Amino acid sequence: MQKGLVIKSTGSWYDVRLEDGTVVQSRIIGKYKIKGLQTTNPVTVGDQVELIIEKGEEGTGLIKNILPRENYVARQSPRKKHEIHLLASNVDQAVVIVTIIEPMLKQGFIDRFLLMTEPFNIPTTIVFNKEDLYGDDEMPVYLYLKELYEKIGYTVMLVSAEEGTGLDDLRAHLKDKITLISGQSGVGKSSLVNALLPNLDLQTTILSDFSGKGQHTTTFAEMFELEFGGNIIDTPGIKTLSFNYLSPMDLAHNFREFFVASENCKFGGSCQHRNEPKCAVKDAIEAEEISDLRYANYMALLEEIEEQNYWERRKT
Repeated sequence: MQKGLVIKSTGSWYDVRLEDGTVVQSRIIGKYKIKGLQTTNPVTVGDQVELIIEKGEEGTGLIKNILPRENYVARQSPRKKHEIHLLASNVDQAVVIVTIIEPMLKQGFIDRFLLMTEPFNIPTTIVFNKEDLYGDDEMPVYLYLKELYEKIGYTVMLVSAEEGTGLDDLRAHLKDKITLISGQSGVGKSSLVNALLPNLDLQTTILSDFSGKGQHTTTFAEMFELEFGGNIIDTPGIKTLSFNYLSPMDLAHNFREFFVASENCKFGGSCQHRNEPKCAVKDAIEAEEISDLRYANYMALLEEIEEQNYWERRKT
């Protein structure tokens, strides 16, 4: 039995880097669950595993055990609504790439992404790319969102993969850490990874002229070593995020400024901040101490989660 780190996942096969640096293409047999949740991929990039080298299959391994995870980032499977899909595990931090223009920003996506990392207290940085395209209409939007998210404790950065601006600060932020990098299709994630890893040359694509949306260029998750120290886990572009594995109270507790304010709600930690009397979150919104934009996204997510049949959510 040997130990190794999963550095690439293609669905049924996984590249595992052994302790001596050798990379072994491996597979797994059997079904695994996380806290009773059925997953579409039992092994993910970042996992520490134990495996054996298969006899008669030179260079291939059989994963026998997944070692305990410090954390993981998961999303609802886009194809199997009753299952979750693991994006990565054992990460030090996450970076979500967004842009104000080309494609137009969907601010709700930021809050949805944060809902994946917040339950595990994974530090998350919001990186606005394509700064070179920001004009008089876009820059005020960026500055507004920067203030909004920094106020509640998130790091916000402005970069341009095309012109290289802001990349030194981003490199310093990534140094010596394992970082999950993700974002919606078309935001320039692959171009940004290429700028950080000039010898990699990931495939990039232009936006669709018809839809104004990006296309997936990364088709599987993979870990890359950074020459200045650390690793990044590049993941496929995300179009939508849903949360079949969360309850309404999970949602309320993971909007961090709502959770802090809820200590003063009449119903405390059980308040959903909807129509309850003496709700400190609603009072803070009225006083402009909590963003009404974040609250609107929260309400949309709350309705979405409640629309999923109670028993359906527990079939997972």
